[in-house]
Amino acid sequence: MLPESITTLTAALSKLPGIGPRSAERVALHLVQTEAAIVKLLAEAMLIAREKIEFCSTCGALTEKSPCPTCADPRRDAALVCVVERAVDILSIEKSGSFRGKYHVLGGKISPLDGVEPEDLRIADLEQRLSAEPIKEIIIALGTDVEGDATSNYLAKRLTRPGLKISRIGFGLPAGSGLEYADELTLNRALEGRREML
Repeated sequence: MLPESITTLTAALSKLPGIGPRSAERVALHLVQTEAAIVKLLAEAMLIAREKIEFCSTCGALTEKSPCPTCADPRRDAALVCVVERAVDILSIEKSGSFRGKYHVLGGKISPLDGVEPEDLRIADLEQRLSAEPIKEIIIALGTDVEGDATSNYLAKRLTRPGLKISRIGFGLPAGSGLEYADELTLNRALEGRREML
């Protein structure tokens, strides 16, 4: 039987994303056997990060200073805005190195069953940006689940304006995989999202 303090720590760690009960227990056991100075450094780093990190007032990205470095960078294409669901989605796109525009974080997807309506998202903020910034194209980069599709369609209708192009990222087969591993929806999206080669 584990001491109560380890059980409490395990329960707290298991609330973190990607950490199940067994992993949480392993991490908890590791932490209680690690030098106190190292554990203290970890705890301080977590507290400092939580205190310093905020959401960018313009795009909603995670930042220590608002506006964030991406919004403040004059080399980024201000005419191109990629709309994502969560702030962490920006990190995934930035890692690809293929996007040089700016971002807008919605803060979720429309999901009436979960009580998330359009007014709960940062859509009005995006509309304000359309009035104030030289945005020529919005790329919607939401998932392909029911809520993602519904939110994308809603945004496309609500944001339509003369001179504004609204597009959605293509979806298809993961690199290095064969057709035999793809489901029908993925194949359908891959075919619909095809581009001319020459």
